[in-house]
Amino acid sequence: MVHFCVLAKWARVSLGALAVGMAFASVGYAATETDSAAAQQAEQAPVAINGFRSATFGMDKAAVIAAITKDFGLTEADIAQGQNTVERTELLTVKVPDLLEGGGTAQVSYIFGYTSKALIQVGASWNATIDPAMTDAQLVANSDVLGSHFAAGNYAPGSLTAATAVENGILLFRGLDPEGRSAILLLQGNYEEDTNGRNALKPTGLALLYSVNPDTPDIFRIKDGNF
Repeated sequence: MVHFCVLAKWARVSLGALAVGMAFASVGYAATETDSAAAQQAEQAPVAINGFRSATFGMDKAAVIAAITKDFGLTEADIAQGQNTVERTELLTVKVPDLLEGGGTAQVSYIFGYTSKALIQVGASWNATIDPAMTDAQLVANSDVLGSHFAAGNYAPGSLTAATAVENGILLFRGLDPEGRSAILLLQGNYEEDTNGRNALKPTGLALLYSVNPDTPDIFRIKDGNF
């Protein structure tokens, strides 16, 4: 399961030799955006974050299993089942070659709410543990493609964050749809000093998360006053 606790430790970051050429084209974080691009985006239908592929938020586990087998041509035996013992949520995980075409093997995780038992989050992750052939360059290339894709969407005004340094990487994109559901893309890694003395990111993974209720997810919490 991918955990996104994006509590930023803001800092200036040089991407150095990684050359992450993220051509973001959404209002609020692209200095080179043209008026025509902004107008075109404004005319787009608002993005609706309903889940991932044919698995939609609110489905129960059986329905999500059926969606996974349909979407990826897998059998139920290919789906690993588990629990998050802290959040007391259940999850299903699968490995999918070329989830992003040419992007290597990814792991896709489906998370079910503690109370609702319904789908509340879907995450996808790419790293060398999942795919031993994954390289730094491939992670950066995947981040470029996905970052550009999300930047072109018509997300809720004022909800966008992009190209922001956080403690465990670079928050490439965060946006909300009109219902408050979120999409988050994070290039994970460690900051190391490059040959020019700048703080540069060495990527270790790429993570994408869709969430139905990012601020108050359906997870186990101890009630105030119980302890």
